[in-house]
Amino acid sequence: MAELIQILISGLAAGSIYALAAVGFTLLWQASQTINFAQGEFVMLPAFFVLVGMTVFGLPLWSSVFLALALSLLILGVAFKRLIVEPMLPHGTLPLVIATIALGLLMKESVKEFYGATAQPFPAIFPQTVYHVAGASVSLQDIGNLVVSMLAIGGLQLFLNRTRTGRCMQASAQNPAVAQILGVNVKRMVLYTFLINAALATIASVLISPIYLAKFSNGETLGLVAFIAAIVGGFNQIRGALVGGLLIGVIDNFSAVYISAEYRSAMPLILLIAIILLRPQGLLGTPEGRTV
Repeated sequence: MAELIQILISGLAAGSIYALAAVGFTLLWQASQTINFAQGEFVMLPAFFVLVGMTVFGLPLWSSVFLALALSLLILGVAFKRLIVEPMLPHGTLPLVIATIALGLLMKESVKEFYGATAQPFPAIFPQTVYHVAGASVSLQDIGNLVVSMLAIGGLQLFLNRTRTGRCMQASAQNPAVAQILGVNVKRMVLYTFLINAALATIASVLISPIYLAKFSNGETLGLVAFIAAIVGGFNQIRGALVGGLLIGVIDNFSAVYISAEYRSAMPLILLIAIILLRPQGLLGTPEGRTV
């Protein structure tokens, strides 16, 4: 029982970070029909912004985190929307997908070139304290990651549902033409979505890098797992992305312990295939009709 609790909490902590990246997939799809296959690199890059702030500019950890957040909002939010998405979107979904794949490769290789291929240690956000609950060893880092991720996603849900700007963002995502007729600045609402995605990616990067270190290739796995989580939970629902991320985190941990660590990476893919066959819209997603 103690081992079960330990594996479950650790899985939920990892899954909550996957959920942050998966929510980004969902938000961008809802706002602009954009599938960002550079999302994994969006999570990888802010960790190096933090390290540059600490090693190059000599800033303390939290000042470097705020620097990374500001750079992420500018580069991964504003610049990504205006330099990549807006020019490519009129040409259809496929050219935009190819552009985001190319962007991900560019980001990965740039970090490898300028910062090196060696994994860099990343300072821990939470103390390395371990608590013993019902015989299980639970780290403060896992608890902190889970709490921060849930607060971020919960805060986003409250913002979207309880504020005027959030409701305008939802209206813009559901029907941009009608929202514009009603006086909503649709372009601004879409920009807010890209900024929120950049902020979520920064939070995920700061939480996961102390565990997996800062490495140029981290985005490959993170992007794939987050994409699968978004599909499993429901690509058009934020709560679906949350459920998908948590589910994959738990399944990954249990499969590593009770099946085989060698095949743990196959479990999300098996889950993805099962969901596509049995419930294509995802666990909490809703079917989307299309006129042909």
